[in-house]
Amino acid sequence: MKAAVIVFPGSNCDRDVQTSLAASMGAAPDMVWHGDAELPKTDLIVVPGGFSYGDYLRCGAMAAHSPVMREVVKRAKAGTPVLGICNGFQVITEAGLLPGVLMRNVSLKFICKDVHLKVERAAAPFTAKYKIGQTVRIPIAHAEGNYFADAETMKRLEGDGRVAFRYADERGNVTPEANPNGALNNIAGIVSENGRVLGMMPHPERLADPLLGGTDGKAMFDGLVEALS
Repeated sequence: MKAAVIVFPGSNCDRDVQTSLAASMGAAPDMVWHGDAELPKTDLIVVPGGFSYGDYLRCGAMAAHSPVMREVVKRAKAGTPVLGICNGFQVITEAGLLPGVLMRNVSLKFICKDVHLKVERAAAPFTAKYKIGQTVRIPIAHAEGNYFADAETMKRLEGDGRVAFRYADERGNVTPEANPNGALNNIAGIVSENGRVLGMMPHPERLADPLLGGTDGKAMFDGLVEALS
């Protein structure tokens, strides 16, 4: 399996994703600069977290127009899996690969803490190592993670089973109290119509090694390698 991690000015989780992927793949992924117009042949593209272009304008809005994103969109439409994490979720949403927007947290504050997620979709390639209904602990670190979409879009997402993760308590109960940012329907991650693009606000790469205090995120990278190798 080969993977590529896109790097923007302001990315700060690109190396974390690189390390997590390398541990699961047994080889380091390609690190692709945002200004490159081409991508190497790859089985997976990851758009990592951070503050691309300093989060000026809307988060992810400038990065979505980087030269490399034209190729990312092209590859995604051809079926190459794309994983957008935190700022990466914002970028691929701005690029039109996923519906909706990520708005300011209802608290209007940056939130950095561990949260619990209920797995709503267990299917290759992204959540193949999770079970539907499973509760996992994954960190968040964002100020604009409040997922919003119009009523018709929400109806499609829910009706088509495209919600991958929801914020929940440690028992897996999806409650308003467990929602850290005000996201509609406690949405923490969604997939595209063909299931080949996943955007999520929590950071699986930050809990992918026992030295980090947990391994709930490692299952995502292990599952990707298993599904795409």
